Amino acid sequence: MKIEFVPLNTPLARRLQTVAVLQWVISFILIVQVCTGISVMLIVYNYWYIYIPYLIWLYFDWQTPEQGGRRSNWVKSWTVWRHFKDYFPLHLIKTQDLNPRQNYIFGFHPHGIFATGAFGNFCLNYSDFKKQFPDFTPYLHSLVCLFKLPICREYLMSLGLVPVSKKSISHVVSKDGGGNISIIVLGGARESLDAHPGKYTLCMHDRKGFVKLALIHGASLVPVFSFGENELFKQINNPEGSWLRFAQETLKKSTGFALPLCYARGIFQYNFGLVPYRKPIYTVVGRPIPVRRTPHPTQEQTDQLHQTYMEELKKLFDEHKGKYGIPEHKTLVFK
Repeated sequence: MKIEFVPLNTPLARRLQTVAVLQWVISFILIVQVCTGISVMLIVYNYWYIYIPYLIWLYFDWQTPEQGGRRSNWVKSWTVWRHFKDYFPLHLIKTQDLNPRQNYIFGFHPHGIFATGAFGNFCLNYSDFKKQFPDFTPYLHSLVCLFKLPICREYLMSLGLVPVSKKSISHVVSKDGGGNISIIVLGGARESLDAHPGKYTLCMHDRKGFVKLALIHGASLVPVFSFGENELFKQINNPEGSWLRFAQETLKKSTGFALPLCYARGIFQYNFGLVPYRKPIYTVVGRPIPVRRTPHPTQEQTDQLHQTYMEELKKLFDEHKGKYGIPEHKTLVFK
């Protein structure tokens, strides 16, 4: 059977793209509630023949997320993801070839509101990843707590996501034969509170765990900067010291989730809504930083490599910002 694709620039295609992005935003926000609701309904209505076998299977499958997960090419190839990619659109730019016999840790920046570039470029079969890095398998790391929720964990793993835990990262970068990439959104939820258009503030000074793991396993570090990530939403002003920022950081400390009060456009109008603005995202993969395997790294070695990483990240930003409309006087701010 011949499959007919909708031309990318037609009104129908643009509407499908908008709907695809909206469903992604809603699912991102409500995934915990939806999966919890489904689980509760199965128990309340006593569908024991569904939830009892699932709980038994879950008991034996509990460690799978931290052992590389269980991706599904079918889920990663849903047509909705093609519309999602074309909406912005998303681009992946490689600056240098990587050695397929080595494993790598990609540090993704900035987090933005939803880390859209990380998801779109490293999880979906419609991205340019396989074209740019044909000999590699990407593993995007996300919040550990999400993989402890029934149903939710299955959906996330099917898309190629795994927990952002020491055990999970170590499993990926210690695999024999190389060709594996751990992608870590280093700023985390805390950085999303600084995701304002035209600002480039990164939470980096206390993020050194990934450097230590790179040293232990000899995985090369690669800085990745996603230009346009912070332009997808506007966020209510929340400067350091404000009551709003205090409330957001308190919530982050107690739950692990940040709550940026953001808005963009709607489906049929451009004034207000949850649909991100249609802004192109250019995710640029920088030069690899060679790392010598050091099973027991000292604090000095960790600090030195961390400083080198931040310098390379800044170089990557400065070298490419002019290509993507960022004024020359703009620079990265590390906090």
